[in-house]
Amino acid sequence: MLAIGLVLNTLGIGLFCWAIFALAVYALPFFVALTIGMMALQSGAGLIGALLIATAGGALTLVLGQIAVAVARSLALRIAIATAFAIPAAVAGYHLAFALSQIGMPSLAWREILACLGAVCIGGTTWTRLTAFAEPRPLELAGLVENPSHPVLPAATREG
Repeated sequence: MLAIGLVLNTLGIGLFCWAIFALAVYALPFFVALTIGMMALQSGAGLIGALLIATAGGALTLVLGQIAVAVARSLALRIAIATAFAIPAAVAGYHLAFALSQIGMPSLAWREILACLGAVCIGGTTWTRLTAFAEPRPLELAGLVENPSHPVLPAATREG
């Protein structure tokens, strides 16, 4: 029984950590959706109206952020957008790591150190996930690309 408990606890913590890192990109859209939903609820939109407005605001934030990172040509602009997504994820990572560290660490100093480390790891993961695969594309005008790096059909351009 003890072995099964240890295995299930390890799997549960592993699944929880995977979910934290996988969902960290959605921290900013969630915060935006929560803020919009609370404002709509307080202004009298009703529960269903607030949920719909919050969902639309969060989804719009996520879509606009992903499009902005993919379309932006300036490296500074892409870094600024990715940082805007990474900071709320780092704050959420700090609080999550601090709460989890209270389970097994009695020292407040070590809890703070672990929480800061968690914030850096989760914020860095979010920043990397947003910027890693977004390469600026060459400017396309009327279907023509200036200085293509490789032929579109390599087999058709081969002579012989």
